Amino acid sequence: MPYIGNQPAQLGAYAVESFNGGGSSFTLSKSATTETVLLFIDGVRQTPTDAYSVSGTTLTTTATTPSGTNNVTVQFLGDVVDFGEPSDNSVTSGKIVDGTIVNADINASAAIALSKLASDPSNASNLTSGTVPTARLASGTADSTTFLRGDGTWSAAGGGKVLQVVATTTGTGVNFASSSWTDAGTNFDLTITPSATSSKIFIVATVGYRIGDSGQSHTGGLKIMRDDTVDLFPAGSTSNLRNYDYGGSGVMWQGQWTFNWLDSPSTTSAITYSLYGRETNGEFLINDDADITSIVAMEIGA
Repeated sequence: MPYIGNQPAQLGAYAVESFNGGGSSFTLSKSATTETVLLFIDGVRQTPTDAYSVSGTTLTTTATTPSGTNNVTVQFLGDVVDFGEPSDNSVTSGKIVDGTIVNADINASAAIALSKLASDPSNASNLTSGTVPTARLASGTADSTTFLRGDGTWSAAGGGKVLQVVATTTGTGVNFASSSWTDAGTNFDLTITPSATSSKIFIVATVGYRIGDSGQSHTGGLKIMRDDTVDLFPAGSTSNLRNYDYGGSGVMWQGQWTFNWLDSPSTTSAITYSLYGRETNGEFLINDDADITSIVAMEIGA
């Protein structure tokens, strides 16, 4: 009988087997099924399933077979062809049915290189709409109140935004006639409550002043204090503290003092900004000549 490939062992040797009768169980030389075996007892063909069954290498008859020598005959209708294990590098793509390899066939540690892919999935030009979830873009929470920062984080919008503005304006006159720092009074106070400890408070003040008593030497000064304890213009600093020195005669000095300062109170409690002044000799008048003093506080979000 011709064949393809290497010669199989004992080709055709299993076609027929004979056993001595007298029992109901027989051991076959190879595994088979009821449908692939014909059983003959004393030359009479038996009906599969009704008269016998086969499981693996065991043939079992329904009734005990008659005694005799080789009077029980088994004929195999087919045989399992064992092709063996393919040699290394012998299976080509042409032997694989298209679409049969699934995800489970690829080992989890395969570590497939990008060079094996048709396109680099990390290249933005290869991405389609909706393929990258927002959680992959940056750390933090992405929602309608946040935006993507350049440092790769989702942050709340509104940094640098003016959150609130509080202002006070007064034409009340004040005369600073003491060399000690003196509070100008509640008409010059401004109170604001920051909404966050990270907020900055930008203070802008414009004060109309006049130095009286012409012919005398004067040294006057103005400053803004927070809660009557914190100098926004540090006291004693000639570069920041605004002083007026006048030593002329026959005239008086008048004008407007302007002030701006970005404060960092680091609190969410109400804070009060107040105008303070002093004069070492004579008069230092505020709002004396129909002037108006205005102080504005703006909360700037961090």
